Amino acid sequence: MMHKTMKIEGMSCSHCSGRVEMLLNQLDGVTAKVDLEAKTASIDVAGDVSDALLKETVENAGYQVISIDS
Repeated sequence: MMHKTMKIEGMSCSHCSGRVEMLLNQLDGVTAKVDLEAKTASIDVAGDVSDALLKETVENAGYQVISIDS
């Protein structure tokens, strides 16, 4: 299991953060919790999920990924 913290811009309400959290949690092997105030997603990854896939998932929803730290 690997832990990552993703910094996200563009979320302005609980609907936004809930959407990002739902989409990340739909990925196989991913457990995510989004903090709207901190503009971060705390992500636990089991298996072979790339940072590129995490970023693509969030950006396809209309938000900007600033960074992903392991």
